[in-house]
Amino acid sequence: MTKKSLTNEPPIVWRSLLYVPGNNPRFIDKAHTRDADAYILDLEDSVPEQERQRARDMLPESVAKVTQSGADATVRINRPIRHMVKDVEAAVKAGARALFVTKVDGAGHLRLVAELVDEVEKEVGRAPGSVKLVAMVETADAYFRAHPIARATGRNIGMNLGGEDFAMDVGMVPDADTFLVPKQTIAIAAKAAGLMAMGFIGTVADYTDTDAFRAAVRHSRKFGFDCASVIHPSGIPVLNEEFMPTEEEVGHARRLVEAYDQAMRDGLGAISLDGKMIDVPVAIRAQRLVARYEAIKAKTV
Repeated sequence: MTKKSLTNEPPIVWRSLLYVPGNNPRFIDKAHTRDADAYILDLEDSVPEQERQRARDMLPESVAKVTQSGADATVRINRPIRHMVKDVEAAVKAGARALFVTKVDGAGHLRLVAELVDEVEKEVGRAPGSVKLVAMVETADAYFRAHPIARATGRNIGMNLGGEDFAMDVGMVPDADTFLVPKQTIAIAAKAAGLMAMGFIGTVADYTDTDAFRAAVRHSRKFGFDCASVIHPSGIPVLNEEFMPTEEEVGHARRLVEAYDQAMRDGLGAISLDGKMIDVPVAIRAQRLVARYEAIKAKTV
């Protein structure tokens, strides 16, 4: 779950996001059949520079197509400011739910994007604060500013580590071992600000081994990650399953919450359930799990 929104809208809850090249009509046309919670219409790495204006011009139709099954449409924007301004204007006008802000270098960078979004929202009559931001930390320098980046603007709903770019900048091999600490650090910074921790401990480049991918996602959920993006639709079912609380987990959490609520009414600070001590942090964790499950079910049923 995300922190309280600037608006009265319910919090955004995602499990899976699929990258879709913003200049490829064939991929855009099929995207809504992939069952992702959100689609990232890419204006950055997957789109050659000479094609970016065409991709921007396509956004109104692209947003309409990827949202027709109820998913959210998001847009990954470019870092060079002359491209960023055009991307933001096009994405907000087209109805994008959120913008993935690439190569964030500090809180000031995000506040600049948020200021531009403010202006475009007003210009086109969208509700103030309705367009959200996801911060992508992709350099060694920005890594050490993750905490203020996460808190830069109330539009922020999530943060992730851009693994391949980060690995290139640091000069490390991109794999689960090397990403463990950096991705966990970004996840903790996100949670400290009430944001979604996005990603998994691994690399999106490894999508062909479904079993290994599932294991990586399941492992990452233990570290507090909420959702992740993939570049191939084969990963969507795995993300949807692994980032969804199981019926068994939800059943246990409901029992735990009910038992703890009764204990509070009885004036007890902690109780035992199924041979384990239940106190405030355990009860809150159970409440959050149930809330996440209900929010996902409300959107997907």
